[in-house]
Amino acid sequence: MTYQGFLYFKKMKLNSFYFLFLTIFCFSNLVFSSSWIIEDIRISGLQRVSAGSIFAEIPVTIGDSIEQDEIIEISKSIFSTGQFDDIQIGREGNALLINLVERPTIDEIVIEGNQAIKTDNLMDGLKNSGIFEGALFRRSVFENLSSELERQYVSQGKYAANVEVSSDPLPRNRVKLNVEIEEGETAKLQSINIVGNNLFSEDELKKVFKLRPRSWLSIFRRNTPYSKENLKGDLESLESFYKNRGYLNFSVNNSIITISEDKQKVFITVNIFEGDLYKINNVSLAGDFPVKEEIIRSLIYVVDDSTFSQELITFSEESINNLLNNEGFLFSEVSGNIKRVDDNLVDIVFFVEPGQRTYVRNIDFYGNKRTHDVVLRREMRQMEGAWASNSLLERSKLRLDRLGFFKEVNFETIPVPGEKDKVDVEFNVEEEFSGSIAGSLGYGAYGFSIGANYSESNAFGTGNSIGIGLNYSDWQTDVSFNFFDPYFNADGVGLGYGAYIRSSDYSNFNISAYNTESFGGSVQFVLPINEIEQLSLSASIDQTDLSSSALSSRQLLDFISTEGSKFESLTLGVTWSRNSLNRGLFPTAGTLNVLSGSVAVPGSSLTYGKLSHRFKYYRPLPSDFVFSIRTEVGGLFAYGDTETPPPYENFYAGGLNSVRGFEQNSLGPRAVYSGFYSYYNRPTGGTYSFEGGMDVIFPIPFLEDSRSVRSSLFFDFGNVFSDGCKSYETNCSEFDLSELRYSLGLGVTWITALGPMSFAISSVFGDDVLDETETFQFEIGNQF
Repeated sequence: MTYQGFLYFKKMKLNSFYFLFLTIFCFSNLVFSSSWIIEDIRISGLQRVSAGSIFAEIPVTIGDSIEQDEIIEISKSIFSTGQFDDIQIGREGNALLINLVERPTIDEIVIEGNQAIKTDNLMDGLKNSGIFEGALFRRSVFENLSSELERQYVSQGKYAANVEVSSDPLPRNRVKLNVEIEEGETAKLQSINIVGNNLFSEDELKKVFKLRPRSWLSIFRRNTPYSKENLKGDLESLESFYKNRGYLNFSVNNSIITISEDKQKVFITVNIFEGDLYKINNVSLAGDFPVKEEIIRSLIYVVDDSTFSQELITFSEESINNLLNNEGFLFSEVSGNIKRVDDNLVDIVFFVEPGQRTYVRNIDFYGNKRTHDVVLRREMRQMEGAWASNSLLERSKLRLDRLGFFKEVNFETIPVPGEKDKVDVEFNVEEEFSGSIAGSLGYGAYGFSIGANYSESNAFGTGNSIGIGLNYSDWQTDVSFNFFDPYFNADGVGLGYGAYIRSSDYSNFNISAYNTESFGGSVQFVLPINEIEQLSLSASIDQTDLSSSALSSRQLLDFISTEGSKFESLTLGVTWSRNSLNRGLFPTAGTLNVLSGSVAVPGSSLTYGKLSHRFKYYRPLPSDFVFSIRTEVGGLFAYGDTETPPPYENFYAGGLNSVRGFEQNSLGPRAVYSGFYSYYNRPTGGTYSFEGGMDVIFPIPFLEDSRSVRSSLFFDFGNVFSDGCKSYETNCSEFDLSELRYSLGLGVTWITALGPMSFAISSVFGDDVLDETETFQFEIGNQF
């Protein structure tokens, strides 16, 4: 084939576009010096692109007369598609020849070495630059890819990040992109300097910053890493600090970021203008009022002749909006408009635009892969078909949080297309482990043992709780079952029941030798009083046979001598609880009060009663810290013909869920033995108990997601006492605060698939020589 002329352009770039057409113009004067009639158009080199799409782009067709201007237009039209690397235009006789080389497509993108920024986020950044799997490979974009990715890391404070990008050709005109990242260390903030402040000290202003240089407190809190976004947030907080105190004209003139030579240290200088103090001249209200104007005015917290405060204006806007949201006006708008009337005076006009009242069409749940929809739906206080109320939606969210089944609960309202007065509500939950499984198999000092225990507060996703225990050893056989349905009927009355059978031979376990054979059952009804209070009524029956041996303690022998060895009892109980905790699992705010009492009724072999009160308090602190207090007090008493309450009902203290640092149930009076065995030190429990503690809960700095982990510094105290101490008993006293035991330490609970896993490292003080202590404690199945 003989070409009368041929033009060739290779890997054209946008910035050489005009050079291209200048070249075309020069060559076309030589090759296409005169016009001619196109008898044929031949396009070659196409793989993915259809010939029809090229014919649709070029401005000529067969039978047209072509001149040099049309050649330029052909090249421009093909080039503008962005799909070709090479363009060749030629002529053979009266045939127009177009030879094209398509740009390859990106078949795969492999990113390695990234940790600080997730792969999906990096992929999103690449997509915004036009680079994604299936896209055309543009070399001009590819050459700037490294610097684009490095800019993402710089915005996260990683100034030493290095990104290497390479491409590998693949068959069928495809390429593979390889991105290798060396993130380096995040630059550490060394100092923040504020310039221009005369009204407030630099230390006072720095308190509003989340960005802070590292200090010894950093080991207890998750320091906010330096990034441009975090700095922007802190500067906004600084602006709020001034405007909340009346300095309306405050501004940040500039912020200067200085990086050390090794790119590991950041120094920030903030230059500010404080301005003058402003006061409020007049406050007024305008707009439409779907509720009484007096009610709206009561929610305005700025008054005439007061110092200007942006915080109070915003709070007033939010309060009025919340009122309207609770009345069904979900899309209301309230704005506090500022009008300057003098050099240092402003008027505030609150404009209310309620919009249209909104109703809920559907409530849907997402993320509950295990928990049944009905379990979530029965906690709803917002009803479908009723007008939407923000307070009812928030209360519904709180009730879901309190179940203890979910790590996180969120909701959003979505307008229904074509229906301005309706919304759908979507609740999104993230499920958490809500049970524990424990099994054991072994042989030790006390013989062979095998056991299996299952406890689940959301059994099979039904919201019911189940507990099953099967345990056998050379010294005890124990079978137990418990069940509770929190919604036994439509009124929210809960029903629970349980049963157990237990046989113990303590002669094979320790020298406090006695045998028990017991079985019993119970039933419980829980009656809701209001959103946070409930009353529980219970009844239980129990039969216990108690037998002694030559190795039994003197306390036990005295009890059998006085009260006998076979007991049948019917116990009635009542419990009142008030729970305002914000979450069922790892709460951070609110209180829990539980007051309970039970009595073995007359006619039982033993007549006795038991009272207890349990209290918990949580208060959030800055930097995601939480302060908590807990106390528990209990008393056991006998009445009627019974002189001593049964020892198996005694209170015990010590252990991970009590006074950490002391062995499980080890505090209080000790068993006393006769003769050869007098040196053994076994706890017998007491008739009174008092214990508690304070925790400073803090996030673990190196954990990104700490919703399943709780760590705290704790101070615990407690002991058990007895009001009938025998003269021969040791470590026994009536209630006396001076006999309390104390501990300090660090505790951690982690929610796992096997149940809560807890450990504590403790140091005790105020202990007695007979007390049994443990520096390290570990347990699966309970959380403190």
